[in-house]
Amino acid sequence: MNIFQKIYNYRELLKTNVKKEIRGRYKNSILGVMWSFLNPLLQLAVYSIIFGALLAGGDPTYHIYICVALIPWTYFTTAITQAAFTVIGNADIIKKVYFPREILPISVVTSGAVNFVISTIIILAFVLGSGIGLSWYLLLYPFILIIQYILLLGISFIVSSITVYFRDLEHIIGVILMAAFYGTPIVYKLEQLPANLQVIMQLNPMTHLINAYRDIFYYHQMPNMKILLLLLGISIILTIVGYFIFKKLQKGFAEQL
Repeated sequence: MNIFQKIYNYRELLKTNVKKEIRGRYKNSILGVMWSFLNPLLQLAVYSIIFGALLAGGDPTYHIYICVALIPWTYFTTAITQAAFTVIGNADIIKKVYFPREILPISVVTSGAVNFVISTIIILAFVLGSGIGLSWYLLLYPFILIIQYILLLGISFIVSSITVYFRDLEHIIGVILMAAFYGTPIVYKLEQLPANLQVIMQLNPMTHLINAYRDIFYYHQMPNMKILLLLLGISIILTIVGYFIFKKLQKGFAEQL
């Protein structure tokens, strides 16, 4: 419970850090926050053109199928990439001022969540503009987002602390995330793969989160709640383990930095 007390005591610092992360992302940018919309739209255009001819199968809503998955995936990869650098990037402050170091990865994941919620407007615009429409299953959106948030928090605690000691991890993560993109059903349907590969893909937590987002936005059906509840439990355990790893390693941050 000590972590919650620390966060509460330093809640103003957390708010400031989250704002700094959001503003810093668009610092010196002419379009500013508009990049929250332009980045996923440009990625969507590229993937739709490249994979549309190969995997669309004549589906006129294929670009929406990708969009619903690409935006939460962008949140996932951006948060992990930034988390890997957050402790190193704040080395000067860490060596001079005391504050709960946990605030750094929490700020990254939280600011990413804010950006993701803003970007969700794109999904809503596409499903409304295409005639797919909305359903009451959208009420489950916060629940799915919370699971992804907790999952990212656990991963961020781990990568942000280990990178301080093993700097190469910052670069390795990029390769892992690139491979994970193709190991997640973003541009293809899981059913298109052989049965044995489907089993392997289902070990990827993002597979189930992507499917859940598609269920509520694209298919208008109830996500697999058993899987989501299981994933919630796994994410909580990962966050607890990640926090203890972070707490253990943070003792040597100042020396390493």
